[in-house]
Amino acid sequence: MASIHEVAKQAGVSVATVSKVINNYSDVSSKTRNKVNKAIELLNYQPNVVARSLVKKRSWTVGMFLLDFFTNPFISELLDGLRKSLEDSGYDLLFLSPNLSNPDYTFTKHCISRNVDGVVMFGVDRTNQNFLDLLQAEMPTMMIDTDLLGPRTGYVTADNRIGAYLGVQHLVELGHKRIAFISGDLGCLVGQTRFSGYQEGLRSNDLPYYDQYVEVEKYSIEGGYKAMKRLLQLPEAPSGVICSSDYMATGAIEAIREIGMRVPDHISVVGFDNTFYAELSMPKLTTINQNITLMGMKAGEHLIRMIENPDYSPPTEIVPANLVVRDSTGEYKE
Repeated sequence: MASIHEVAKQAGVSVATVSKVINNYSDVSSKTRNKVNKAIELLNYQPNVVARSLVKKRSWTVGMFLLDFFTNPFISELLDGLRKSLEDSGYDLLFLSPNLSNPDYTFTKHCISRNVDGVVMFGVDRTNQNFLDLLQAEMPTMMIDTDLLGPRTGYVTADNRIGAYLGVQHLVELGHKRIAFISGDLGCLVGQTRFSGYQEGLRSNDLPYYDQYVEVEKYSIEGGYKAMKRLLQLPEAPSGVICSSDYMATGAIEAIREIGMRVPDHISVVGFDNTFYAELSMPKLTTINQNITLMGMKAGEHLIRMIENPDYSPPTEIVPANLVVRDSTGEYKE
């Protein structure tokens, strides 16, 4: 990452002159200003631009990049917790579009132009260079469910490993031995840790792991439906299934019903999230409670501390998960 000294050397000016250009002082000629700005662009010098813009003025506004649908009940509960923590400290929440039409208009520039004091991110693509650049820009940032770190970036997530483990343990205690796992993206933190918990649950109960009992799909009703359809076509279908979201569990239940089987009489289903959707499901869904609202609140609290205290270390917080037993799981029957 380029330093202010490198910018000064590239432009052929002093560090003080670069600082004046960054802070928009009027006693710098247009010619010199252009040279400095070209050097800044050439060297992709952004971190101190962000830091200085924050020093100049606090907006009491937090930006949020959200790469998911507002219709998802997980999102609504997450935002409820985030909003509460921000409002309690006098901050507003501003949604920032991640779909920028101008490729030269980076997320870092977007944050500066909106004059936000910090950023919350959820559902981001780990390979998106725009996001990776922003994490290195010294902008106070909290990631949710993504373990990307930067100089001033922390993250909060649920204890997904324990959550999946508890799901397996619950089914084992009901007598199930053929336990499948319908996963989301295994390339992300959430997918990896839930899969790890599923495997750990099998091992601790001396149950074999079978590749054919693991299906990967999108976190959606359709994804759960498709995955369950494939599991039902196996020579020996599972008697219990753990799904990586309540939406997926809903789709899985529909696929089971479609072939004339009943939940939990023939197959037990466990969801993940414990959104209000779990209570509306038929049957009511046994699921893993992520304490989603608390996750949102923690993200907001940590971000405010980073904004107000430059020495506050970016945190990693894992919120406890617990099992909520309802009607979609039952004792194993031959």
